Amino acid sequence: MEEGFDAVAFTLPASIPEFPARLRSFLDQGRHGDMGWLAEKADRRGDPRTLWPEVRSIIVTAINYGPQDDPMARLAHTDRGVISVYARNRDYHDVIKKRLKRVGRWLHQSHGAAIKVFVDTAPVPEKPLAQAAGLGWQGKHTNLVSRGFGSWLFLGAIYTDADLPADAPETDHCGQCRNCLDACPTQAFPAPYQLDARRCLSYLTIEFGGHIPLEFRAPMANRIYGCDDCLAVCPWNKFARDAAETAFHPRAELTSPRLTDLAALDDAGFRAFFSGSPIKRIGRDRFVRNVLIALGNSRDGKAVGIVESLLDDTSPLVRAMAAWALRELAPARFSAARTGRLALETDPAVQAEWSPSPRPAAAPAPR
Repeated sequence: MEEGFDAVAFTLPASIPEFPARLRSFLDQGRHGDMGWLAEKADRRGDPRTLWPEVRSIIVTAINYGPQDDPMARLAHTDRGVISVYARNRDYHDVIKKRLKRVGRWLHQSHGAAIKVFVDTAPVPEKPLAQAAGLGWQGKHTNLVSRGFGSWLFLGAIYTDADLPADAPETDHCGQCRNCLDACPTQAFPAPYQLDARRCLSYLTIEFGGHIPLEFRAPMANRIYGCDDCLAVCPWNKFARDAAETAFHPRAELTSPRLTDLAALDDAGFRAFFSGSPIKRIGRDRFVRNVLIALGNSRDGKAVGIVESLLDDTSPLVRAMAAWALRELAPARFSAARTGRLALETDPAVQAEWSPSPRPAAAPAPR
């Protein structure tokens, strides 16, 4: 297609009548965690017509970002960080929105239609709409699965007041398979087609701004931004293909970065290294928090020096995980430093990480 979309389909704003109730159940159970923006705009997210009453048709677009390798293979390299496939190059929001605007401008100029374009940053239910438009179906991991592209699609939407013919919806083709559910390292799926974000490593490493609960640190392994496990094991990926869009080809320095190099980034270095990347949005402190957990899981004695250098970081998020990582990597050095550190530390969460054995038990996320 001229704008580089791999698939385009059409649906109607009334095509997802069951979605508002599903969303309300998700929110009522608190499974959105601290993503308050989901609850604040639940009414507009549940029905496209509440977001824009004039909408008559919805154009749903998809771009393939299929990886060139097996994302799971990098988990074996414990001294390296594993970054979710979607975040290894350009921010997809920027790439896709520009293309949607060009398509929308053509639609307006050639047919006089009013339009609004969305890419994951407005209260738009892209995945249910994509299923209603026939681009795929929401699998048991709640992500979109396509018979042509597996689990690797970026979605966008154009709302318009033009009357366009709707495509037939896609049906569910998961069958008895539960690969995605069994692959989750934190058991974030209470049941098929249900996600508890509070237990999801993508949520914890990206959206969650607090101290990651103790029970999830070991399962993180060396995942420092997102988690692709449930996507990567989907059998429908046998039909997936490498991304054609060069903006989504992995940057070499983000494919298998050394954890010690990432831990050493200050704020300016972080912003420069991740310029143009979606990772930049979470900020240096949250990112280094994730890296320190990966270092603690690495059992790499060579990382003790960089971990100790972060014990005095200005961010409590970083200091807390530096203490935890030091305990994991060098218990004797942790014990030797504990009394002095506790006497100087003023942040309660960091103090808890310095407490003697047994280690502090962070409250688990409800299941």
